[in-house]
Parts: sequence; C-alpha cells; structure tokens
Amino acid sequence: MSALISFQQVTVNLGGRPVLCDVNLEVEAGETVVLLGRSGSGKTTALKLVNRLLLPTAGQVMVEGTPTTAWDPIRLRRRAGYVMQEGGLFPHLTVAQNIGLVPRLLGWAPADIRKRVDALLAQVELPPDKFLERYPRHLSGGQRQRVGI
Repeated sequence: MSALISFQQVTVNLGGRPVLCDVNLEVEAGETVVLLGRSGSGKTTALKLVNRLLLPTAGQVMVEGTPTTAWDPIRLRRRAGYVMQEGGLFPHLTVAQNIGLVPRLLGWAPADIRKRVDALLAQVELPPDKFLERYPRHLSGGQRQRVGI
C-alpha cells in the first residue's frame, strides 16, 4: 500500500530562493506528523504543497498514491487540511458559528449542525456547554487551535 502523503525529491524555490531542497517524506494513514522549525524554514510551504496551493519546482508530491497535479484542486483540499498556529477562526463569530460555518454553507439542517458541533467540541475535549458561545478572543491559544481543527 502506498503512503497517504509522499514527497519525492521535492524542491521549492520562491523568489529565486530555495525554500525546500530535495525533500523525501512518507506519511502513512493514521500517523501524526509535526513540522518544527524556525520561521522561514519551509513548514508552511510543505503544507501548501500537500493541498496544491503551491507546486514544487522539482520532484513530486503524492496524496493517496496520486500526484497532486492529477487531483481536482477542490476535491484534494476537501480531503487534506491543516491548522495554522492561530487556528484561522473568524473573530466576529462564536465557536459554534466558526465550526458550523461550512455545514451551514452546504445546506445542513440546524439541528444536524448543532449535533456535529457538539460532537466535534467533545472530540477535542472542549465541553460544548462552556465553549459554544465564546468568541475566539476569549480562548487560549491551545483552545483556538483545537476549535480550528
């Protein structure tokens, strides 16, 4: 079975400057990977390659055994997501509204959205009764990241 995500000799140059050089990486299904490094070391660039927000200068990025260039970008991005350090939450929306935004845009029934929001909050160990109506500014950094997940 092929890796869920695979970088094969991936190089990325941005603005004439090498950001990633000859990177090889395989991530299996169910595996947790953390990218650590200094600012500007290529962490965000690597993540943008997975969901095809960037294309490599050389080499190939594969998702589920298929090159990212062969995927429909929308379909790929629905399958692969990541959470930025700040969580990407809308500051003017409550936790419930942030989590329920995409289901609402997809036309889900309000009761189904509420069930899903409650389940997702419980999954990241944030009690719904304490967090549903909070705004991102009232959350710790770790709580914002968990809501963003």
